[in-house]
Amino acid sequence: MDMNLLHDITFYVMYAAMAIAIFISIERGIYFAYVRRQARALTEVLGASVHSERDLPEGLTRRDSLPLNMVLPILAQKASHGSRKDLDDEIETQYLKTRAPLSRSLWIIETITTAAPLLGLLGTILGIIDTFKALASAGVSDPGQISGGIGTALFATGLGIAIALFCVVFHNFFQDSLERINDQLKILLIRAATGARVQGEVPHLVPTPLHSRTA
Repeated sequence: MDMNLLHDITFYVMYAAMAIAIFISIERGIYFAYVRRQARALTEVLGASVHSERDLPEGLTRRDSLPLNMVLPILAQKASHGSRKDLDDEIETQYLKTRAPLSRSLWIIETITTAAPLLGLLGTILGIIDTFKALASAGVSDPGQISGGIGTALFATGLGIAIALFCVVFHNFFQDSLERINDQLKILLIRAATGARVQGEVPHLVPTPLHSRTA
């Protein structure tokens, strides 16, 4: 078994994992920013007077977005004048549906965080084994060559730890962003249901002042 080849493969895997982590971090960062911007804009325009997609500004409905896809079923339920339970169930359903698209691919960053140090340690072990095999076959003729081989092997551990640190920072950042976005989307759903007329709800009547009725 060629330990040097396995050592190189370990490096290639770690570099690929680093590239994947960077790509996911950029993609999630852009997506989270877009969702928060759309949710903020929809929250500002939603209210008791909005009962369908036609009541929303065209600029907010022109492009598909997660907040818009959450709001439209709430508006449809609101316009149907169903029961309060049906409206609450629809709000809860739409809120639960946001978990999958928001947390998509974040498990990969978490996996890389755990696997990168282990891959680095594996690369170090393979590199040291390869160095000792070279010593056993050729003897100690050049101490600098030995230290260079061990230094290259230890570089794998350092690279694995660096990748893990990078992933930890962005994973924690995205987890914090998820909590903030979830709160924002919950407020959005409540705003979308504002002004709904549901079955069994008695309209609130403003009492007429006594002096007006006796005048």
